[in-house]
Amino acid sequence: MRGEHVICLSCLMKLPETDFHTFSDNAVAKLFYGRINAENATAMCYYEKGSLVQHLMHQLKYKNKPEIGVYFGRKLGKKLSESDLYKDVDAVIPIPLHPKKMKIRGYNQSKVIADGFVQAFPVPVIEDVLVRVEFTETQTRKNRWDRYQNVKDMFGVQHPEKIRGKHVLMVDDVITTGATIEACAKHLLAVEGVRVSIAGLASPAR
Repeated sequence: MRGEHVICLSCLMKLPETDFHTFSDNAVAKLFYGRINAENATAMCYYEKGSLVQHLMHQLKYKNKPEIGVYFGRKLGKKLSESDLYKDVDAVIPIPLHPKKMKIRGYNQSKVIADGFVQAFPVPVIEDVLVRVEFTETQTRKNRWDRYQNVKDMFGVQHPEKIRGKHVLMVDDVITTGATIEACAKHLLAVEGVRVSIAGLASPAR
């Protein structure tokens, strides 16, 4: 099976997948209500502590397993390619990683997810518009407000002409409070005619 080296078939069958890509009023979309004007938002799997999904996301982020991101990004791309809600997406934008973290990790997990995504949903990946301008401390133990305060000024936009008038899809690994995505989306939405949708591999939102 393709991807068997990433996750075995029996484990794949046990993944707690959502159907959030099929309807707009889902739990991930509700995270952003009143915060940003997102077109649509989804996550492919439910995320729970101690679960297989948490283990896979940890391997992707901290254990030098970018192939996990590519594999599940492709799976996410296939799902969204079959959804009317995402059919007019023009480009994918990964959440940027600060160069210091890139040096430590060796890759941006959001970028490898995007690389897999476009194998099944063929649109450009745009990396040089949304940029991280500061190095933030870890978000792990912060609540939603603290997370937002920590990241709200940490991003910026360059070359806005590349996304003007486009429907862009921001991709990330785990969507928890949505603070980082909110901070990024506000910069993207400031560009004329831009519409933003959001997709993660997993989220605890139910």
